[in-house]
Amino acid sequence: MTFMIITRRRLLEGAIAAGAVLFTRPSLHATEADPRPGSDRRARSVARVVPPRRAQVGEVFKVRRTIPGIGFDQVDPFLMLDHFDFTIAKGQLGGLAPHPHRGFETVTVMVDGLIEHGDSLGNRGVIGAGDIQWMTAGNGIVHEENPADALRENGGRVLGVQLWVNLPAAARKVQPKYQDTTHDKIPTVEVAGVRARVFAGEAHGVEAVISTHTPIGLIDYAIQPGAGVEVDYPRTWTAFVQAVDGDVVVGGEAIGEGHMALTRRDGDRIHLHNDSSRPVRALLGGGEPIDEPFASYGPFVMSTQAELRESIEMYRSGRMGRVANPTYERIRAR
Repeated sequence: MTFMIITRRRLLEGAIAAGAVLFTRPSLHATEADPRPGSDRRARSVARVVPPRRAQVGEVFKVRRTIPGIGFDQVDPFLMLDHFDFTIAKGQLGGLAPHPHRGFETVTVMVDGLIEHGDSLGNRGVIGAGDIQWMTAGNGIVHEENPADALRENGGRVLGVQLWVNLPAAARKVQPKYQDTTHDKIPTVEVAGVRARVFAGEAHGVEAVISTHTPIGLIDYAIQPGAGVEVDYPRTWTAFVQAVDGDVVVGGEAIGEGHMALTRRDGDRIHLHNDSSRPVRALLGGGEPIDEPFASYGPFVMSTQAELRESIEMYRSGRMGRVANPTYERIRAR
């Protein structure tokens, strides 16, 4: 068994500010061009366009993975981004078997489709179009994710993003927690051909209902043809833009669907624009880097190799629990 430990440049100094403010000068308006040259405030430029690596998760989840990418292992504090887009045929079997997580958070953003979720704590529910599930695995949980019965009965598209968010060492072993939020409870701003849904942080004059362990921003944008948006952004934060449905222009550079733009920290605004003839969806994410050592192995992200071994033993011994009557046993591909 191989363990990997990744050491960051320094440990995070001071206290961790949970749910800290994301943007200090909110703005949302249509724009037709990049910010004026020579302005004392400028939009960030694109450092790198990351092409997706295709992968299969379970039996039906076809994903395009942009985090980690070639040459980088995270966009601190985001450890993974899987962009899924596939169609379930009527009556199709297959799903994702129960599996463990420990030491980080999983975030599922649904754009279209229905995903059923169940776990070792006895929770069960459905994440629908427009909903978000923010699960803090913390000290350990076993769960399953599968196309919901209603979707398999009728067939349909499943489109969305799953992210893995790192936790600071002090929070890795907190009790598991859910902040499931339906589409109607997500703070939303609409103006001039742009809709912004704020999942984490504060932007465009609204504050997310989801709290985070470190300062994080996560915003879902729907941008109509010819429209654009600017949002103020802390220079010290990491930032990525994932083109979820359609192509989007970031800081003047075109980003194809399924690709990710990693930005430089050379400006205090993020600029997005839709130059296409169809509506596009894009996900902006990033945050204050945790910048702590971490060790990872499969579904576990801890601070040391010893904690990874402890996590594996916890799961194997059953101390993380089991999913009772898992849906997967009923729908798995025969």
